Amino acid sequence: MHFLLKISGKLIALKRRTIAIMILCFVVLSATLAYMLEPGTFSSWFNAFYWVMTTMSTVGYGDFYAASLPGKVFTIFLYIFGIGLLSLVIGKVVEAFGEMQRRRGAGTLSFHGSDHVVLINWSRKTQAAVDEILCYAPKCRIVIIDETGRHPLEQMEQVHFISGDASSDEILLKASIGSARAAIVFGDIRIDESSLIDGKSLLIVSSIERIAPQVHTTVEIMQEKNIQNFRHVQVNEFVVSHDAVSRLAVRSALQEGNSEVISQLLSRQHGDDIYEVPLNTSWKTYGDAFQALLLQGATLLSDRGDLGINRKLDLPVPADARLYIVSDEETYRRITGK
Repeated sequence: MHFLLKISGKLIALKRRTIAIMILCFVVLSATLAYMLEPGTFSSWFNAFYWVMTTMSTVGYGDFYAASLPGKVFTIFLYIFGIGLLSLVIGKVVEAFGEMQRRRGAGTLSFHGSDHVVLINWSRKTQAAVDEILCYAPKCRIVIIDETGRHPLEQMEQVHFISGDASSDEILLKASIGSARAAIVFGDIRIDESSLIDGKSLLIVSSIERIAPQVHTTVEIMQEKNIQNFRHVQVNEFVVSHDAVSRLAVRSALQEGNSEVISQLLSRQHGDDIYEVPLNTSWKTYGDAFQALLLQGATLLSDRGDLGINRKLDLPVPADARLYIVSDEETYRRITGK
């Protein structure tokens, strides 16, 4: 008994690849030996191989069985060692799945994919961003990078978590930042000083722009005076955190219903939203675009950040224009043909 326990302990300690090779060799040799012992019973090597597999898996259909004494002795040997080896393989497979799940929860697995969105620094805002992304694009893959050691949304399969410092090249590469659709950096609220929060965000976006300058980056800024520093590293979009909330609160207080309109336009979950529409060659002027979209149930809102195009209806639409409309999802899909 001590000998068997010692052998089983050594087998369990072996690497999965070594065990796989051992099992393959054991099955091939067993099938060959069975065919040599009883060629009349099995008639071909493949039948012997089939019998070994059904015996090791304890299925035992009974369509083939050993008739001679040597064959029966070999069958007993297969019962004792073959079934044990197969059980070891099954245990290793289960262990591998468990280890994979543990590593996923701990954030040590690299992400392999493309066209995903990378969210950096976990907070309530990050949670809201996840909900909004999945509302807008339900099949979009999301990668969260944070220095905590536990997956914040482990129950969501399409959300991958990587634990570590997002300014590190190694961590960003584990998130496949080079093939990402966009990266959003939220301020790390665990830091007390606003300037230090912006400093950390600046370090992160600097690393992203150096490794993957083609990725669209959006960063939350705590102090508006720091925007010029972020412009230096060519960040695509800025969101001034406290400033935006303060302005929305004032408008809500002085103009009732103002915040409700803005909140609805910022959310994909209900009502009309803001969408970008492709240029149509028949639109020569902003007026042409405005009227054509209006007839389809959409309102032309802006060209990029220019909200005053309703005063420029006679001007030609530039070739590099990016037009945004306000409409519901059904109208948007009808216009774009999606």
